[in-house]
Amino acid sequence: MAEKLGVSRQTVSKWETDETVPDIRQSKKMAVLYNVSLDELIDFDTDIKEIQEAIDKTSEETEEKIDWTNAWGKKYPILLKYQAEVNIPNYAQRINIMLDELKQDYQFNEQDAMLVLKDILYNVWKNRKGKSK
Repeated sequence: MAEKLGVSRQTVSKWETDETVPDIRQSKKMAVLYNVSLDELIDFDTDIKEIQEAIDKTSEETEEKIDWTNAWGKKYPILLKYQAEVNIPNYAQRINIMLDELKQDYQFNEQDAMLVLKDILYNVWKNRKGKSK
């Protein structure tokens, strides 16, 4: 990226560590490089930082009180309606087997097994999404 923008790797490193920010010309070049608008480039950066800050500030106690299905359902309505359409016990049984395998094979605790399985599922989805383009 540094080469394509005509800046040093150190300059890019300073952007990544929030020591400095790209100027408007560099930002425009970056937007072209990543095939996004300048607004999208700026919004993406802000959104990621805000999300990370929110995650860092959220305690486990607060997390327990959040209805994640309802919260994400506002953005992804399928999460609010699939329960009436999907054979949940069938999928739950298969997921439980995978969780048990992760726990047994790698000595993960319940939460770690779930997080690993969730991350694997996300990466499979991301790869399938990339192939469909």
